[in-house]
Amino acid sequence: MKKIVAAAIAAFSLAAVQALAGSPVQVWKCQINDEMGEEELVKYSGQWAEAASKVPGGESMSNQVYFPVAVGADGNGTDLLFISSWPNFEDYGKFWDAYPDSDAAAMEGGAMSCHGSQLWEDMSIK
Repeated sequence: MKKIVAAAIAAFSLAAVQALAGSPVQVWKCQINDEMGEEELVKYSGQWAEAASKVPGGESMSNQVYFPVAVGADGNGTDLLFISSWPNFEDYGKFWDAYPDSDAAAMEGGAMSCHGSQLWEDMSIK
């Protein structure tokens, strides 16, 4: 009986974690390549997003580009933030497992160079 109760508690705990799990958001700090303007970068980013949507887990990914309006220098030459998000960590994991061999990965460096990223968990309030 104790084993059944322990198994039930473990199962409910795992279900609770899944129910409360937020969405993964990856934030990249990037520099625009010298010859590229903001409009061109956004267009190129759209082409990258199209290629990334074909990677397993990428179909559910969304992307945003944030250009600074009023910020202090970060010492790294950050021109923009490139943000990718997924509805769940399962899709995020599938994407990053398959990404290195993808057409999207082959496009890296064509518009910007990124010098760091952070993975965040979005716990949006509704």
